[in-house]
Amino acid sequence: MLTKHLVILPLLIPMLAALLQLLPWGENPQRYRRAIGMTSCSLLIVVAVALIQQSSAGPLVYALGSWEAPYGIVLVADGLSSLMVLLTSILALPVLWYACYGEDNLGSHFQALFQFQLLGILGAFLTGDLFNLFVFFEILLISSYALLMHGGGKQKLRACLHYVLLNLTGSAIFLISLGVLYGITGTLNMADLAVKISALTGDDASIARAGGLLLLIVFALKAALLPLYFWLPQAYAMTTGTVAALFAIMTKVGIYAIIRVFTLIFGDDSGAAALLGYDWLWWLGLGTLAIGGIGVMGSRDLRLVISYLVVISVGTMLTTFSMNTERSITAVMYYMLHSTLITAALFLIVDVVAKQRGKTASRIVKGRKMAQHATLGIMFFVAAIAIIGMPPFSGFIGKLFILEAARTGAQVALLWPLVLGSTFLVMVSLSRAGSRMFWHTFEGKPGDVTNPPSQLVAIGLLLAAIVALTLFANSISGFIEGIAYDVMHPSTYIEAVLGGSQPYE
Repeated sequence: MLTKHLVILPLLIPMLAALLQLLPWGENPQRYRRAIGMTSCSLLIVVAVALIQQSSAGPLVYALGSWEAPYGIVLVADGLSSLMVLLTSILALPVLWYACYGEDNLGSHFQALFQFQLLGILGAFLTGDLFNLFVFFEILLISSYALLMHGGGKQKLRACLHYVLLNLTGSAIFLISLGVLYGITGTLNMADLAVKISALTGDDASIARAGGLLLLIVFALKAALLPLYFWLPQAYAMTTGTVAALFAIMTKVGIYAIIRVFTLIFGDDSGAAALLGYDWLWWLGLGTLAIGGIGVMGSRDLRLVISYLVVISVGTMLTTFSMNTERSITAVMYYMLHSTLITAALFLIVDVVAKQRGKTASRIVKGRKMAQHATLGIMFFVAAIAIIGMPPFSGFIGKLFILEAARTGAQVALLWPLVLGSTFLVMVSLSRAGSRMFWHTFEGKPGDVTNPPSQLVAIGLLLAAIVALTLFANSISGFIEGIAYDVMHPSTYIEAVLGGSQPYE
């Protein structure tokens, strides 16, 4: 019975948790809300592992109200979506653990907003139609607006306004694109769209391509692709470390949407609409990668440096995806696992560092020695090596996969210099930050501000996940190769959703 409803559990768990957290709990309600939140995130990991196991035999399709596709609402857990659910769950637990030691008291309803954010993110990964993708985007965006302002402040308000205005524009474009696609095909179910768009010709195919390009703009905004990336650095740098760590998965929602839609609906077998936007993704991805490297070198605040590292990872992944091979999809997914977890760890490390340094906070200048100087220095050193892409950690393996994915002379000539060049710039920037913040400190008594050991344990869990990603790289990459094959050959997904009722060539 539980297996039958497994696909919807990643949505029900955070939704019910959020509703429970909104109830009045009498004296010390935060204790109960924290317990509910931690229980929810723990259950999500268990469910995500079960989804991975069950979906390995083929996509799991859940028709709400027993209304089958393409007319009903369906949730689909294939290898790709199950992997993203697992990644989100693994990220959420240590981030919420960190927040439970004081960070969630900076604003009201943080715990419930955290769960609603998870609901939107996980729903975006599991939905089988574009309209409900829009709905879940709105859920995660509304939650993110409030979380971005967590703790208040003028700088947060300014960054939040830019973020809100851009995403409201993106939502409007999303609705227009849905109207265009529905008008020409009569469906928004992604599997059904793949069948119907592949059969379009002439003007109908051109209209479908226009709708697809509008979708690409929306997803590029969510992913922070050039020239729509400029909202991200300030938004991530101005918010709290906990929220920034959770937001490490946000750009991956946009990247996931691009992978899903532009391999399934506009992939190799989509007739006149085949490979829509891939050339644009290649060039804009390279530009994003370059801009991120420049931003890293020009930043004088460590929070801003890490925000630009997110931009670099977006450019790296979308450029690699645009090469449109199983090898490139494998590289993107492995690198996505690595970059999400290590970026979150760095945001939390910098949050601790900023509190213990006092007035100098996260600015890359000489400051006082921190109370937990040695522990934080080791954590920063490990995280820096991992995100730079130096051996022995998973960042090196991920970048090696990406470089190996470049096959043609043009791909090697453009991708290799930018990936290796950005790696060098990141190494210089983080070395400068580490030496000034951990080595060249003022003489005298260290600061007396300390963080609870449990917060350091939460950071340690994220770093441990990176170590696990390294130690089991061979097994993980082998598993991801199977997912990449299914992504590049979507007939299995389509047949599972439509139940064989419609032919697909």
